Amino acid sequence: MTYQECLDYLYQQLPMFQRIGNAAFKKSLDNILALCEALGQPQHQFKSLHVAGTNGKGSSSHMLAAVLQEAGYKTGLYTSPHLKSFTERVRVNGQELPQDYLVDFVTQHKDLFESVRPSFFEMTVALAFKYFADEQVDIAVIEVGLGGRLDSTNIITPEVSLITNIGLDHQALLGDTLPEIAAEKAGIIKTGVPAVISTRQEEIIEVFKDKAAAVSAPLYFAADHFRVELLEGNLERQVFTVYQKGKPYLSALELDLAGIYQQYNLPGVLQVLTLLQQKGFVIPEWALRSGLSQTKRLTGLKGRWQVLQHSPLTICDTGHNVDGVKQILQQLAALHPSRMHMVFGVVNDKDVTTILQMLPKDYVYYFCQAQIPRALPVAELLEKAQRIGLRGTSYTTVAEAVAAAKANAAPDEVIFIGGSTFVVAEIEAL
Repeated sequence: MTYQECLDYLYQQLPMFQRIGNAAFKKSLDNILALCEALGQPQHQFKSLHVAGTNGKGSSSHMLAAVLQEAGYKTGLYTSPHLKSFTERVRVNGQELPQDYLVDFVTQHKDLFESVRPSFFEMTVALAFKYFADEQVDIAVIEVGLGGRLDSTNIITPEVSLITNIGLDHQALLGDTLPEIAAEKAGIIKTGVPAVISTRQEEIIEVFKDKAAAVSAPLYFAADHFRVELLEGNLERQVFTVYQKGKPYLSALELDLAGIYQQYNLPGVLQVLTLLQQKGFVIPEWALRSGLSQTKRLTGLKGRWQVLQHSPLTICDTGHNVDGVKQILQQLAALHPSRMHMVFGVVNDKDVTTILQMLPKDYVYYFCQAQIPRALPVAELLEKAQRIGLRGTSYTTVAEAVAAAKANAAPDEVIFIGGSTFVVAEIEAL
């Protein structure tokens, strides 16, 4: 098979959540266990970190990987979904999975897939574990796909588990309340393995305490240990003062991720790195500073408050649920644009009405739909938006909506592109 034939086979044969949604989610670990059994249990052949959460798990995973790389460790990174290329999902020291490895893996294990009948995600997780084992990585940062308890990644025994912010998302699969969703995320907390919770959210603290106590896992609420204070920030980076237990710890810590929501992720990242140091990992301060100041370059992270051009200022962000959109709107408001143009599309399993009600009435909207079956049809999106009082035009593709926004925006105005990871993925200039 060629690389493209290999991808076509995977997309056609294996149910893919990215494309079809909930029908692709298997509420069982049986398939991933069967795949890894056939592959020689690769998940036990390398050390790992496990990262779950509603918002912030991708950024946190990339930050951790960047710091570990800089500290001299051969570092694996598994994330999902991809934006442009399948191989983005699996990296070692920032380098994407070689296309040849994917082709060989699929060719060699086609019979296994046809007997186990895994989902696309289950196959991808097994592939990542096998690649990291083959590459003999020192440590791999493994991002949960969805939830935690029944996520295919949840067959590792990590050095530390990290759970970032919890919000309402994927309620049909994870539950309708924050405690229900938190209980699914808490499913990654393992016996005796330190667990870090990035933020303190009062209504779900007991969920994590109960789970940790049940499996005798040391529990750390990172915000109790680290406080970060924004010193300065611009469109490309932020600088923080960090306090540990109330005392100055790091001055002028630079982060090349400019989203204001990173202030909630940073304490969790710092707490995980502290625990790794206690386990014998050598992570000098210079490696910490270097990794955090160059996360995008070192790991290839895209789509998190990313500036695409400056005139007119054009920004994209993959935030796609109520909490994520709230943070984006706060940061957009701080730009004080004379006029805001928003290219916006969503998938059909999101709480779109609540999100639309949050959007400012004075923005100019360019509604669109990503080219995946899960996308909410743009005619339906436009109708819902108009009912709420938002004014805009519909476009059948992301590219057409972006082109229209660029044609209409004056040099001193702002364009924002988002609403869904899959809208951001279709930005040609990304």
